[in-house]
Amino acid sequence: MAFSAITSYSPQLLRVPKDLAPIPVPPNSVSFRFSRPNLQHRKPLSIRSVQVPAAPTTEGLAPAISLTDNALKHLNKMRSERNQDLCLRIGVKQGGCSGMSYTMDFEDRANARADDSIIECNGFVIVCDPKSLLFLYGMQLDYSDALIGGGFSFKNPNASQTCGCGKSFAAEM
Repeated sequence: MAFSAITSYSPQLLRVPKDLAPIPVPPNSVSFRFSRPNLQHRKPLSIRSVQVPAAPTTEGLAPAISLTDNALKHLNKMRSERNQDLCLRIGVKQGGCSGMSYTMDFEDRANARADDSIIECNGFVIVCDPKSLLFLYGMQLDYSDALIGGGFSFKNPNASQTCGCGKSFAAEM
């Protein structure tokens, strides 16, 4: 909890008049009350700050980018064929039929930058730069081995339109 205040007349700020009844204050809180006769306020000014518990940690929340079981199996297969400890970098770039296109590539985990988001999905590590994550947050990556229309597909809730191939999209921010 942080609190700061600036006042030009501080002695009245911390002095509580004796004729006021004590104000019940919850534990872990700070309360200030003062009244200056020359401020032309009818009611005294009260400032109260209460410490509340922090929001729960990210346990139970869905990851920013998720993988279906089919995508996870295929990515693990592709990664094992390379015999290296790799992660998947997902991003977006300008271009494609609809304005933006998806990018995906394996890279060494050591190449992740300090501002990258590192997302673990069922033991598989996905890396995404912060600018791309704005467009990909909530996306689900799927894989199909169908002869027609097979490959990776992107289910992106941020896409306002997609092209026929499914590899590019438009988003309104």
